[in-house]
Amino acid sequence: MTFTIIMIICVAIVLGVAAAFAVAISKGYDYKHTVDPLPDESHNKEEYKKSDVR
Repeated sequence: MTFTIIMIICVAIVLGVAAAFAVAISKGYDYKHTVDPLPDESHNKEEYKKSDVR
């Protein structure tokens, strides 16, 4: 009898951990990641010209 109760508790814990893992993964995929835009091309060319002059 006690073995059955312990096994039910263990299975419930495993299912709880699996559910928490699934929720965390789902939230991670739902997160909207943002990326900073690339700097202007003309701004980069001017910087390179200034650094080439010595």
